[in-house]
Order: sequence, then structure tokens, then C-alpha cells
Amino acid sequence: MFAILTSAFITMLVVVDPIGLGPIFIGLTQGIDAPTRRKIGLQASIIAFGVLAGSALIGDWLLRGLGISLAAFRIAGGLLLFAIAFEMVFGRRIERKVTLAGGANDALSIAAFPLGIPLMAGPGAITAMVLLAGQMNGNMLGVALLIGIMGIMMASSFAVFLAAERLERLLGVQGEMVLGRLLGVLLAALAVQYVADGILALSHH
Repeated sequence: MFAILTSAFITMLVVVDPIGLGPIFIGLTQGIDAPTRRKIGLQASIIAFGVLAGSALIGDWLLRGLGISLAAFRIAGGLLLFAIAFEMVFGRRIERKVTLAGGANDALSIAAFPLGIPLMAGPGAITAMVLLAGQMNGNMLGVALLIGIMGIMMASSFAVFLAAERLERLLGVQGEMVLGRLLGVLLAALAVQYVADGILALSHH
């Protein structure tokens, strides 16, 4: 079990990528005040934790019950991410955030989508949790430890979100705009990769 948990820690570190989430968090929360940002970071971490813990416990059963393959799930996640990336590249997210009357409530909706799902609890992370939980062969202590490891990843991500504010102050408005566009392009590439992996997996069935 120790070997499985070590492999789970490394897998989740790579798949969730807490450090890589920092710049994306800055890009998504441009123009939002610091207290609301902290709320967004905390809510996204809690939502992603809930989704990934649920994936470890009932993910395999649920997807099988609905007749959804992990490959199809990957493609859906990729297409949703691409829509967000498109908005980031063309600066539409900021305009939309300013024009919508929802204010802070609208800003907080970013926590659920796209930050919590599919950026933190994405197809890769959900697939990893389902597969790693399957390796535990029904050992509930192992599954609980696996969920604990994933909890550490979510806490690390939240710590990175808190540090992102300082990085943004260093960048300034111009730097932030450039970074937002650049991250949009990277996010688009990640989205295409999700879709390509999903199509590849489906073609091998």
C-alpha cells in the first residue's frame, strides 16, 4: 500500500499541479478585489476536494452506471476549458465580469467553474482518483489515505492562490494583461490535449 500511496502522491502532484494553478488563478480573477479572490480560492479548493473525494468513493460506479467512459469525460472537460481559454485570449472574461450586475456573486461563480472544475478537479485528476481508488481493492483505510493526500494537494493549491496576489502586484496592470492572454493560449493547448487524449482513448476501444 505504501508504494501505491507514494505513486498516488506523485500522480496527484503532477495532475493537480498546485504551482501551475497560481498564474491561471491570476488570469481568471483579474479586476476582482482581494477578499473576494481569497473566497474564490477557498471555495474552489473545497469544491475540487468534494468532487475528487467523491470520485475516489463512487466515481467508477457512477460513470459505469451512466454508461460514460473516462475518454468521453475527458473530451467534455477539454471542450469546456477551450471556451474559457478563448474568452481569456480575447479579454472577454474581464469585460463580462465588469458588465454583469452580479458583482461579487458573479465573481464567486468562477470558484465552481472553471477553477474548481475542470481546472483543479479536471478529467486527469478525476481519472487518477478513480484508478488509484480501484488499486486499493476495497481497502477503506487506503481510500481514506488517498483522499488525505488529495486534501494536501488542495491545501497547497489554496496556499498558491494566496501567494498569487503578491505576484500580481509585482506584475502590474500591463504585465497582468499580457500574462492573462498568454495563459489563455496555454489553457487552449491544455484543452486540445484533453480532447486529443479522449479521442485517442475512444479509438482504441
